Amino acid sequence: MRPWRTGLLLAVILALLISGPAWAARPGLLLSLPGQRGAAVGAVPLAACPPSPNCVSSRASDDAHRITPLVYQGSDENAWRTLRQVVAAQDRADLITAEADYLYAEFTSRLLGFVDDVEFRRVPGQSRIEVRSASRLGESDLGVNRERVEQIRRQFQSRLHLGAAA
Repeated sequence: MRPWRTGLLLAVILALLISGPAWAARPGLLLSLPGQRGAAVGAVPLAACPPSPNCVSSRASDDAHRITPLVYQGSDENAWRTLRQVVAAQDRADLITAEADYLYAEFTSRLLGFVDDVEFRRVPGQSRIEVRSASRLGESDLGVNRERVEQIRRQFQSRLHLGAAA
């Protein structure tokens, strides 16, 4: 066997040993590196992003972490119901908490099983939903959290407009 293949094989075996049986719980994952849910999850208001570039938040004041909140026209209840449906329909998403004004989901990456915490907090009467999406592990997310929120935003807006047209 070539030396680089041996090294790769050893790295995969080591990662499987480190991750324990968690990899088997999610079919299709090569590894499972979920990390620990942070204490910031569930904070009121949504917690600030850490200094690392693997988090976006509608409450952040710096451009690197700032993302626009979700905005809508119409009833708070309809918007909130639509958002719950959009989030629940996402690939590799587990909807953990769905309360009257707070939604929390865990998104797991396909290859290595990294988990990102995604939170939404509705601001009643202001037609605005604050959002925070953060990776549990690593330094950079290569823009995954920002792109996820923007994808959810597009689907949310699309469903709201389709609902209004019906």
